[in-house]
Amino acid sequence: QVDLVESGGGSVQSGGSLKLSCAASGYTYSRFAMGWFLQPPWKERAGGAAIGSDGSTAYADSVKGRFTISSGNAKNTLDLQMIGLKPEDTAMYYCASDPALGMTAIQALGADYYGMDYWGKGTMVYMSS
Repeated sequence: QVDLVESGGGSVQSGGSLKLSCAASGYTYSRFAMGWFLQPPWKERAGGAAIGSDGSTAYADSVKGRFTISSGNAKNTLDLQMIGLKPEDTAMYYCASDPALGMTAIQALGADYYGMDYWGKGTMVYMSS
């Protein structure tokens, strides 16, 4: 059974930095496309950053240049380094993965809930005053 567990969320001042991690179990994630999806309060969930099964990366325009997605130092982890955080980055951040052969980062980034097979429960990031 595939399990994704996010961590690292919390309160951060506007302009600050935060690092999220996603621990994957139940498969060798390096062959899966994976991504971080954001759901701001009262808004729909959308892709923020993704890694394709080929190792390519893609970012939403709203986070490009500020967020970096990468494999974590620990085995089977996926990190999201965020800098220059803005109030509009306040959201629940979900880690997701999909085993579809050849899924690119752009495809993963544009996926909706049904487009990714596995989802974590999310970790909340919010700006403090």
